Amino acid sequence: MAKKKVEKTTPEKAQKTTSKKESDVLDTYEFHSKDIPITIRIRKVDGEYVKIYDVSISDISPTTESILEKIRNVLIEKVNLGIVDITDEKRANIVEERFKETIEVLIERYFPESDENTKGFLTTYLIQKSLGLGTIELLMSDELLEEIVVNSADDPVWVYHKRHGWLKTTIRLPSEDQTKHYATSIARKVGRQFTVMNPLLDAHLEGGDRVNATLVPISTGGNTMTIRKFSKDPWTITKFLRSNTISVDAASIIWLAMQYEMSALVTGGTASGKTSTMNVLASFIPPNQRVLSIEDTRELHLPSFLHWVPLNTRQSNTEGKGQVSMQDLLVNSLRMRPDRILVGEIRRKQEAETLFEAIHTGHSVYATFHANNAEETVQRLTNPPIDVPKTMLPAISLLITQFRNRRTGLRRTFQIAEILPDATVNVLKQYDAKKDVLLDANPSKSLLKTIQLYTGMSSADIKQDLKEKQLVLKYLLDKDISSVDGVGRVMAEYYTDKKSLLAAVRSKKLLEGMR
Repeated sequence: MAKKKVEKTTPEKAQKTTSKKESDVLDTYEFHSKDIPITIRIRKVDGEYVKIYDVSISDISPTTESILEKIRNVLIEKVNLGIVDITDEKRANIVEERFKETIEVLIERYFPESDENTKGFLTTYLIQKSLGLGTIELLMSDELLEEIVVNSADDPVWVYHKRHGWLKTTIRLPSEDQTKHYATSIARKVGRQFTVMNPLLDAHLEGGDRVNATLVPISTGGNTMTIRKFSKDPWTITKFLRSNTISVDAASIIWLAMQYEMSALVTGGTASGKTSTMNVLASFIPPNQRVLSIEDTRELHLPSFLHWVPLNTRQSNTEGKGQVSMQDLLVNSLRMRPDRILVGEIRRKQEAETLFEAIHTGHSVYATFHANNAEETVQRLTNPPIDVPKTMLPAISLLITQFRNRRTGLRRTFQIAEILPDATVNVLKQYDAKKDVLLDANPSKSLLKTIQLYTGMSSADIKQDLKEKQLVLKYLLDKDISSVDGVGRVMAEYYTDKKSLLAAVRSKKLLEGMR
């Protein structure tokens, strides 16, 4: 620390790895977790079949770490607010303030020559260790991580990296009780119970990160915790197009269907990008319509220009009371005069029935559903346990299937299909994995005819409309308009002053007030 020799070392009880030759380092980068500088090295280690995610906290030597642990124990005694039971933000803020007040005195005692930057560093580090998720909280600031996983206290913490896939970290939790403590604290903050009687937790942190946890003996190897990180820079249609997740042509067809209030299902396997796709497509909704979203955990992040009301389900308490299910929210949402309803995921028969009833009563509904292709979607919907009557299926106009290549990590739109009046599917676009491109499959038999029927548009009108939409989408790419609200602003202009927007698009001028 201040005026002391400082070495880089791994935090807490870090797992020691054998070789640290530079040739073993595959990737290295730095980031800050609040005031704490973190260095990450991705390494290949002899005898390990998985690459190592090596975490180093800059400016902390083993000696300094030992002193900080003493300070932390003194802080806990002096603050004396029952840290384990802190569950609400106001009380947490009180504790942080008292930590900050007390820490200055202790730093003067142990590090008399430390400066203001050092004090800020120490304060952040000690608060995270005492009040947050400890060393795991450091990983939350790495924007290249998608998942952070604790399998048991016997195993190192694992992470899923956007560039390198699954990695073992140099971090271990000291005990099973520590994992339980972190998960229990999260559960209390969101009003959930997490005990031996309720050993499963599905919740979210304040920033939107999703947390799943299990307790022994449900998870026989130890207490587990899985954190799916919420992107601080959400996906938009611009990013989808730039990453080749979807084509301009395919996006324009979906936009056309959504503009004219045709319902759709976004399907795909686990982690294929269903929720991200729902986020992206929501920007195609006109700004003068009321949007309600229904989720188990908050994952949708819609443009601020939308008239949006987010709703979340709630589990029952220890007495079995107070549950608010997705079906409850679906039924209630019909009384809130929505124009569009977005459903996080359809899992049960009752939810599917309510969803189709909502469509048949004149609401546009968009939901996610687990199925790997359009045919499988129909099979799963029309057979037990969901068992939706085939006669109701054509209420869904469009199926958008997402695909994730687990070997490469690439996410792609796999199919775009329409449901015909006889409840069969007609695939309009099909992904070619060899060429990595979304190709035309079959001409539309239902979607475009339905639009013509209810709008009076001719085939030529639809063709021109799609062409204009493609121009706007290319404009987003050319001008690098990729934020949620930036894309939302362009879409709002399209619906409120289309003529002026197209003039700006054709002249390649940036809209006034953008960026």
